[in-house]
Amino acid sequence: MIERIGKAKRWSDAVAVNGLIFLSGHVAEETRGQSVLEQTREVLAQIDDTLAQAGVTKANLVSVNIYLADMAGFDEMNQAWDAWMDPENPPARATVESRLARPTLAVEMTAIAAR
Repeated sequence: MIERIGKAKRWSDAVAVNGLIFLSGHVAEETRGQSVLEQTREVLAQIDDTLAQAGVTKANLVSVNIYLADMAGFDEMNQAWDAWMDPENPPARATVESRLARPTLAVEMTAIAAR
C-alpha cells in the first residue's frame, strides 16, 4: 500500500511505502532577506512536521540530502543542523551545491525515514 502525505497538485510532501517514508524537497516558504541559518531552521521544522504526519520522528531518518545554493552557507546550515539533529540517531547525509528553483532559496532538503 502506498500512502501519500501532504498531497498537492504536482507532488506529495512524503510518500510512504514498504516501511520507508520518502520526503520531497523541503524549502523555506519565506526566503527574502532570510539567512541560510534561518532558512535551514524553517526547512528542519517542516521536516519535523512531515515526519509527524507520517507517525515518526527525526530519530527515524536514514538518509538526508542537502542542497545549498552556495557552499559558503555550509557552516550556517550545519549550525542549525547540529542544534536540531538527534545525536544518538544521525542519518547518512550528503551536502552538495546546486542551483535551486528560485534565486532566493538558500537550502533544500530531501530525506528518507523508516517506520
